[in-house]
Amino acid sequence: MIFSPTGLDGAWLLEAERMSDERGFFARTFCRQEFADHGLETEYPQEAVSFNHLRGTLRGLHWQASPHAEAKLVRCARGALFDVIVDMRPGSATHGRWFSAELSADNGHQLYIPRGFAHGFQTLRDATQIHYHLSAFHAPQSARGCRWDDPALAIDWPLPVSVISDRDRTLPPYTAEGENRG
Repeated sequence: MIFSPTGLDGAWLLEAERMSDERGFFARTFCRQEFADHGLETEYPQEAVSFNHLRGTLRGLHWQASPHAEAKLVRCARGALFDVIVDMRPGSATHGRWFSAELSADNGHQLYIPRGFAHGFQTLRDATQIHYHLSAFHAPQSARGCRWDDPALAIDWPLPVSVISDRDRTLPPYTAEGENRG
């Protein structure tokens, strides 16, 4: 795997090295030793999937606060998405900054999201499916979120929003303290 820094402390864009032949390709999407060598989480007790019917669907921005903060490894298994992370860690050198990447079934890229980062995405194609590896169990009492369209973050989403949940539409604005409850 190729590990590329994102410019946000602890977050990485990962590219699977594909071995191709007439059948197609084979690629590793996770290696405990390589993750450990880069100081990344190596234990993922939960996996999840998100299927989204329509292009332009927006989910986020979400994270879990301590003591249930979670790292995520995200990849697109079908379709394509504009994936966004925001460093919500007070005291971090990159606090309040965001990074985006296109993840698609075609490019095979993954995003490693450290604990303390908000995560959201917008689908670029109909029938987009995202897979998550999660380093902590979901704890509803630690769920946090902030507005996807907050001017303080100024995230440049690529499409008009076609579908968004009522919860995400009414999340509170971003706060520098990162203690949003949504």
